[in-house]
Amino acid sequence: MNRVRATLIWMALATAIGVPIIAAAMSPLLKWRDPVYIVAGFAGIVALGLVLVQPLLIGGYLPGVSAWRARRTHRWIGGTLVVAVLIHVAGLWYTSPPDMIDALTFTSPTPFSPWGVVAMWAIFAVALLAAFRRRLGLGPRRWRIAHMLLAVVIVMGSVVHGMLIEGTMETMSKAALCALVVAAAATVMVDLRVWRKRARWRVQDPAQR
Repeated sequence: MNRVRATLIWMALATAIGVPIIAAAMSPLLKWRDPVYIVAGFAGIVALGLVLVQPLLIGGYLPGVSAWRARRTHRWIGGTLVVAVLIHVAGLWYTSPPDMIDALTFTSPTPFSPWGVVAMWAIFAVALLAAFRRRLGLGPRRWRIAHMLLAVVIVMGSVVHGMLIEGTMETMSKAALCALVVAAAATVMVDLRVWRKRARWRVQDPAQR
């Protein structure tokens, strides 16, 4: 039964990420797109999929993945997410520098641009904090708070950015992926908070309860 459940979870995850990518690859809009623009667009879709995987890893929801391996994979995927975002931004810059300048300076008329830019800077901020955590003297508690706050910005910015874009992504599969991203992030944040409260409760002196 556990093996069947694990298989179903992995299949559901692969479907949630794979279907939007396949649907986008079948979009008729790709016929009029520059190859660099296509690569940039798919890098953005992959990045959104990685945002779904991250909370599942850190929350321990993926079967067959130990806590140590989950943390290590979480760090590697975080780096991959940064690369995907860089490809996404660089490709869009190559195809239309004026549009990217407007987006980065928050002067773009398109409503999805500022959400994507905010999410991008939050992703970069997490990566920099993780890389220089020791030099900055960030203890576990401060790191968790900073990471959690930035994760909220990343999730909300990415989801709103993706939903507002009317492009190659198919609407229903995109909406399902975005809903799963929000649900996974919210579930992990609630669960981790509950477990920390339980841990503090256990270490308290019985006379103080």
